Amino acid sequence: MKKGQLGFLAGTHAVNDLYQGAIPAMLPFLMSERHYSYAAVSGLAFAASGVSSLFQPLFGILSDRKPRTWLVPAGFITAALGVVAAGLSGNYTATWLCIALAGIGIAAYHPPATSQARAAGGSSQKAMSIFSVGGTVGGSIAPSLVTLVIGSAGFNGSYLLATPALVMLFLWALKGPWMHWRGYVEATPLVTGASAESAADKPRRSDDWRAFARLVVVIIGWSIPFVTVTSLVSLHAQRDLGQSTAAGAAALTSYTAAGAVGTLLGGWVGDRYGRMTSVRIGYLLALPALVGIAWAPTFPVLVASTVLFGAAMFLPFAAQVTLAQDYLPNRPGTASGLTLGLAMAAGGLCSPAFGWLADSSGLRAAFYALLLVFIIPVVMAMRLPDHVPDSPDGQSTEPLKAENAESAQ
Repeated sequence: MKKGQLGFLAGTHAVNDLYQGAIPAMLPFLMSERHYSYAAVSGLAFAASGVSSLFQPLFGILSDRKPRTWLVPAGFITAALGVVAAGLSGNYTATWLCIALAGIGIAAYHPPATSQARAAGGSSQKAMSIFSVGGTVGGSIAPSLVTLVIGSAGFNGSYLLATPALVMLFLWALKGPWMHWRGYVEATPLVTGASAESAADKPRRSDDWRAFARLVVVIIGWSIPFVTVTSLVSLHAQRDLGQSTAAGAAALTSYTAAGAVGTLLGGWVGDRYGRMTSVRIGYLLALPALVGIAWAPTFPVLVASTVLFGAAMFLPFAAQVTLAQDYLPNRPGTASGLTLGLAMAAGGLCSPAFGWLADSSGLRAAFYALLLVFIIPVVMAMRLPDHVPDSPDGQSTEPLKAENAESAQ
C-alpha cells in the first residue's frame, strides 16, 4: 500500500465531493431566497447527480483506454466553477445549467481517481475505504461551509466556495516535482485497454458481466434513497419538525459524517470478515434506519435515524467499488464509471418524482414510498457473489474464506 499517494488522493476526493455535497446544502437557501418548489429543487438534484452519473461511464471508458491523470484536477476545478456560478446566477435555467456543469466535473474526477486509488491500495478494503472516506468527509463539511458562506454573505459571496479547489490545485501542481525529489514512483494503474494488449500473454480472469449487472441493480437501489435523503432530510427537519435552517444543515452534516465513519468501518469489516459481510450488514441496518427517518416524531429521533442510516449506507461502499472492479478486472475505469456513475443516475432521475410526491402528499409520504423501493436492493444484496483480485502471477485466487476452508478439508 502506497500510503502517501493514497492519502493525497483521499484529499482530492474530499475537495471534489465537497462540491457534490454543496449542492444539496444550497437547496434550502434556494427555496427560501428564490422561492423554488420541492419539484424545482429536486430537478436541481437531478442536474447534479443525474447528469454527473450519465457522463461518468464515458470518462471511465476514456480512463481505461489511456491513463488521463489530468482529469482529476480538471474535475474538481470544474465542479467548483459550476457551484460558484450556480450561486451567482439569477434564474432557474442558468442555475440548473451551472449545477449540471458541476456534475460533469464531479463525473470526470471519479473514474481515474478511483483507478489510481485501487492501484495505490491494492486489494485492501481498508485502502479503498480511506480513499472513499475522503469524499465522505468532503461531503460532510459542505453543509457547514455553505451555511457559513451563504448564510453570512448571501449568494453574492459564493465565489468564496472556490477556495478549497484552488488550494488543492496548487498542491496538485507541486505533487509531481515533490515525488520526483523524494524518489517516489507513482502506483501503476490497473489494467487498461492499452496495457491489456501488452499483457496478452499473461492469464487473466474474464469479465463477469452477469455478476456486474446484478451489482449495478443493487447500486441503483442504493442510490435512490441516498440521493433522495440527501436532498430532502434538511427540508424534513425544517418543514415537518419546525427546525431552523442551521438545524436542517446539522442533520445533513450528521448524515454525511456518519457516512465517513461507516465507510472506514466497512473497510475494516471487509478486511477482517470478508467484504460481503460489510455489504449484508450495511443493507440490513439501513432498512430500519430509513423507517426511523420517515416516522421521526421529534428532531432527536430524526438525527439518530439519519446517523444510523448514513453509517449503514456506507458500510458496503468500499466493497461495492472493489467488487465492481473485480467483476470487470480488465475494465476498472468502466466498472468505476458505471457503478459510481450510471447506476447513481437512478437516484438523480428518481429524485424529482419523490419531490413531486412531497409537494402533493408531504415529505413523510415521500420517505415511506422510498422505503418500499429500498426493499428490493436489500434483498438482492444478500445474494451477490464474491470475487477477489487475481494474484500477482495473474491466477485468480479463491473468492471466499469459507470456500478456502472447505477446499482445505
